[in-house]
Amino acid sequence: MIHTVVMISIICIAAAILVLTYRVIKGPSTPDRVIALDAIGINLVALIALISIGLDTNAFLEVILLLGILAFIGTVAFSKYLEKGVIIEHDRDR
Repeated sequence: MIHTVVMISIICIAAAILVLTYRVIKGPSTPDRVIALDAIGINLVALIALISIGLDTNAFLEVILLLGILAFIGTVAFSKYLEKGVIIEHDRDR
């Protein structure tokens, strides 16, 4: 029973990733693309968690943690770039 639910969930999340990929490619604006990339990262974390549940292992937990951290850092970097135009600010007084 649980494997059936996991497989249906994997299919739904894979479909969501495909729709979000379309949004990244055809997005009307850059912030829409950034939000879609963040949502893809979240869906990838969920997909790997479901695969881990389906395989009845906890070997992918480090991968889930790493993807979550990288998705967060990427979203923050994109947001800072959209707001200020630079990601790393250099001190010009030196």
